Amino acid sequence: MALEIERKFLVKSDAFKKEATTSTRLVQGFLNTHPERTVRVRIDGDFGYLTVKGLSNETGTSRFEWEKEITLKEAEELILLCEPRILEKTRYKIPSGSHFFEVDEFHGENAGLVMAEIELQNEKDVFEIPEWLGKEVSGEIRYYNSQLSKQPFNTWEK
Repeated sequence: MALEIERKFLVKSDAFKKEATTSTRLVQGFLNTHPERTVRVRIDGDFGYLTVKGLSNETGTSRFEWEKEITLKEAEELILLCEPRILEKTRYKIPSGSHFFEVDEFHGENAGLVMAEIELQNEKDVFEIPEWLGKEVSGEIRYYNSQLSKQPFNTWEK
């Protein structure tokens, strides 16, 4: 059991790609997208993960998270049981001071959406703000992956 503390931001340019140390294709689906708990299946390269997340706090920066590595075969089988709309994205890892940003470039019905997340030790943890980082969207539920699987970015009113 762990407490996940992270902040989410929109990304305003692709300058982050020059700073990325890795990029990985991710496929993920949700077995449950209840607001008080989500259950996610993720395929990350040759690995699978099952993750349970709890309800976020008022600011949207902290919530319970439990994750377990599972086999790729198990993840592929569980993906078939997921709610409609499997998410696909490319994740870039970018070092920033003593932290790392994970930038997700979404594909499919969420193409055009690029978000950065940074995991913190505590809610008051200070971090460097790269020039490509845009508006903070921590706590805005529509930007949660579980919600993007229900209401894709390309269906939003612009």
